[in-house]
Amino acid sequence: MTWKDILHGHHDAVSRSETRAMAGQTDTERLARSLSQADAIVIGAGSGLSTAAGYTYDGDRLLRYFPDFVARYGFTDMYSGGFYPFDTPGEYWAYWSRYIWINRYGPMPSDLYRRLLRLVKGRDYFVLTTNVDHCFQRVGFDKMRLFYTQGDYGLFQSAEPQGASAHRTYDNEDAVRRMVLSQGFRIGADGQLSLPDGGRLSLQVPRDLLPVCPDDGRPMVPNLRADDTFVEDAGWHAAADRYTAFLRSHRDARVLYLELGVGMNTPGIIKYPFWQLTAANPNAIYACVTKDEAWCPGQIAGRSMCIDADIADVVRALD
Repeated sequence: MTWKDILHGHHDAVSRSETRAMAGQTDTERLARSLSQADAIVIGAGSGLSTAAGYTYDGDRLLRYFPDFVARYGFTDMYSGGFYPFDTPGEYWAYWSRYIWINRYGPMPSDLYRRLLRLVKGRDYFVLTTNVDHCFQRVGFDKMRLFYTQGDYGLFQSAEPQGASAHRTYDNEDAVRRMVLSQGFRIGADGQLSLPDGGRLSLQVPRDLLPVCPDDGRPMVPNLRADDTFVEDAGWHAAADRYTAFLRSHRDARVLYLELGVGMNTPGIIKYPFWQLTAANPNAIYACVTKDEAWCPGQIAGRSMCIDADIADVVRALD
């Protein structure tokens, strides 16, 4: 049975309130028991997890690191600002180098990912994530048990990958650091950005610092899945193969599919496959923790927990 059968078939969807009633108001306790009893744990992590960890893209963080861009263009959040058609490559990279640094290399805003690691450390687990901030690996998750499907802020790729650059990505920490410093920021020993004396920043990165692909000589861009030029390099394919092998080897086991912060933006990557995998394995449990979008199909409701709560609160209770 496919996820389309599950979603659109004769089985009614069950909301968070209905599953909470079935659970007798003890969803977190049920989740703790499922964690302890599972033979394997598959974490599916969406943007809501990083938001719960403090990676907000608006408000104080936006104003702290992009005050000049906000003043000039009226940006209300970092994400939408990333799609702005800047007039020059220097301005594009002034924006994106800050964006990448604070969300990939700067201090992590909270200990949520470390707490999550403690829940699965020593267990048989795998992580599938659409997040590109690399938080899992930064706190110590085994990189051989991670599959970042949508890219990594820490990688560049050619803007027009072909030939030698067609399947290659490039580490970018040094290049991003130089671009950030060229705008007047200071970088602390912990990676924290601070404004220069007087608070004056440049909205341009010098031409000699603009990243150029070493294999094809074309401009580079962040390795993020935005269109059909996204590069799935050898590491990406190796991780995809490891994930497929993990699922295959635990097809009939007591698997907990733990979905954290996944909405309906790209449900075909995590949410629908988790529903399908749970439906196909009578020993599997599905758990969804997110705000406002915690629900599941009626077909798997008896083996599901849909927790409408702050992920940080739930993980803290489990830790």
